[in-house]
Amino acid sequence: MGLSSRRMRLAALAGFGLSVALLIAAESKPKEFTALQKRWWAFQPVATPDAPAVRQRQWVKTEVDAFILARLEEKGLNPNPPAGKATLLRRVTLDLIGLPPTLEEVQALLADDSPDAFAKVVDRLLASPRYGERWARHWLDLARYADSEGFKSDETRPYVWRYRDYVIRSFNSDKPYDRFLKEQIAGDELYPNDPQALIATGFNRHFPDESNARNLMQRRQELLFDITDTVGAAFMGLTMGCAKCHDHKFDPVLQKDYYRLQAFFANTRIEDNLSLAGAAARNQYQAKYSAWDAKTKDLRAEMRRLAEPQMKRMWQENFDKFPPEIQDAILESPEKRTPIQWHMYYKARPQVEHPEEEGAKRLRGDAAKRYQELKKELAVFDSIKPAEMPVAQGMIDNESDPPKTFVLSIGNYSAPTEEVEPGFLTILDPSPAKIVKPEGLNSSGRRTALANWLADPKNPLTARVLVNRIWHYHFGRGLVATPSDFGLMGERPTHPQLLDYLASRFVENGSSIKKLHRMIVLSNTYRQSSAWQEAAARQDPENKLLWRFNRQRMEGETIRDATLAVSGSLNSKMYGPGVFPPLPPGVVTRGGWKKDEDPSEANRRSVYVFVRRNTRYPMFEAFDMPDTHESCARRNNTTTAGQALELMNNELVMGSASNLARRVQNDAGMSPDAQIERAYRLVYARSPNAEETRAALAFLDRHDKITGDRKASFTDFCHMLLNSNEFLYLH
Repeated sequence: MGLSSRRMRLAALAGFGLSVALLIAAESKPKEFTALQKRWWAFQPVATPDAPAVRQRQWVKTEVDAFILARLEEKGLNPNPPAGKATLLRRVTLDLIGLPPTLEEVQALLADDSPDAFAKVVDRLLASPRYGERWARHWLDLARYADSEGFKSDETRPYVWRYRDYVIRSFNSDKPYDRFLKEQIAGDELYPNDPQALIATGFNRHFPDESNARNLMQRRQELLFDITDTVGAAFMGLTMGCAKCHDHKFDPVLQKDYYRLQAFFANTRIEDNLSLAGAAARNQYQAKYSAWDAKTKDLRAEMRRLAEPQMKRMWQENFDKFPPEIQDAILESPEKRTPIQWHMYYKARPQVEHPEEEGAKRLRGDAAKRYQELKKELAVFDSIKPAEMPVAQGMIDNESDPPKTFVLSIGNYSAPTEEVEPGFLTILDPSPAKIVKPEGLNSSGRRTALANWLADPKNPLTARVLVNRIWHYHFGRGLVATPSDFGLMGERPTHPQLLDYLASRFVENGSSIKKLHRMIVLSNTYRQSSAWQEAAARQDPENKLLWRFNRQRMEGETIRDATLAVSGSLNSKMYGPGVFPPLPPGVVTRGGWKKDEDPSEANRRSVYVFVRRNTRYPMFEAFDMPDTHESCARRNNTTTAGQALELMNNELVMGSASNLARRVQNDAGMSPDAQIERAYRLVYARSPNAEETRAALAFLDRHDKITGDRKASFTDFCHMLLNSNEFLYLH
């Protein structure tokens, strides 16, 4: 929009009592950041502080402890003693791999008196493939991952599960975080020959999408908003969305900055058939396809002729629903399409181009009969037809030059004002981004520039945000309690020096998340018991200083996995399309839920459960699974009657109680006391005390008199164990 157009818009506002001249002057005046914004801790370079001196030096196992203990000593507080071996093993096992320890693992630690016994446990857990399944779940929350589109139709995204598997593999291989970040922002540009990097671009594809929308300009802008907001929250720890309509009211994020960041993604488009096959596989596929094509060409041509009239009708029906500017973009010759028309063309194409099978469904009479005959004849050649090559759903650049990006008045896509080029936050780097187009690729290179800026060790946000997230997931609260808001309205760090120490060490250690885990969980801070200290609680009721380990309730996914694990029912198969555990009677899904799932497939880990945006799996929803329409940095942790009812009545929990009882009672010759002890050890990783054993025996005796069936009584006892707080919480 030119100056004259802006003046017309401002003239319309002049009726509010301001002259046009004053309004134009206000608009053109450079933004001055406040002194507080300029010195805000999150935007300062990361320091490398020395560990503070402490009086109780013998308590310090890793440098983490020195920073924690120094604050406690300032307040005259003492840390808790360490948790018992079995308690600590259960805590770290559920924390790192999301499953309870086995009887053998508990016994091995109890029998190991070596100084590095716990360190060996941590190394074993970090090397386990279950680690990636556990920690991928945290990242998937941030990435707003789902297997469906959302909105009213909630269609399935058939290959998006490859992104979930990519995240699991990345955590298991301890992929450096800077590489992990770059792949998700610009994997197709930076590593075009790496299939995993292509899959990684699915991060930008996880927006909810009304795939049948007709106002494609609005749809494009909403998706750009989503991507910009998510990148800002996940990688920078900032709430960017406030700046889409005006300069951020609190943080040093200009409205212009928002659209400069958005400009990095201005040329992206959905690509749901990203080929993952290498050159050799593609050549092999083409050779087989050519043979199949030669033998079936005439059959398929006749089938196409039969379906063609219906396909043309569907094309016209959908074409007519678009506004004129979109129709023009569709019909324009390729050499004359503008960059924005190319974007509209690609967005419209899935709505007007239908597969032949859809046209065939509309056939009637002789045409329908003939089509089915031909289809049977074609099936004869299936034995020589090559299998489809693997594909992924991601985001790539259009082949054309990027369309222009404008600051939008009050975020309205139809009210552009000042044109902007790709750039970063003015408070950190006011200069324009240096864009280099990748050689040999039809891509702009814009996202590469953003990825490199985010991953730069000098960026004060990236490492701080990541190490704070890891701390948050270990302790239930980050050193900054608002993990995706490091701005002025977020919480200030409770231990700023420790945050910077972890961030600087993280970078020094090659952005290794596993090394960061090790530094944290081997500390005495992490090993503390969760016992209550009345005097400490009076001074620090929220335990911000970490004088104890906070009890944490497991997420719904971990509750389900742990329940299946202790009952012996968990299927440890990894990777692949989402699975569909049975839904309770009466649950209706739009978009569908597979009803004939193999029971063993349905008992796979929760990270593989199909995520339908509009119908969350009921057990997960009861235990605060986030809404996957947006990035989630920290889950709610509620206590509701619905959770108790879910655990009491859920068929999976009741079935697991029966399997657990069978698992215990299958060992012949065990006394009732021994059976109770075995059940306790499987569920709680500890033996019952004498009072608990007496209470359990009394419970079984009462039930035996009512039911006359010891198996049923013991199943009820196991059901009680799975419903208890001790099972549901990390202590």
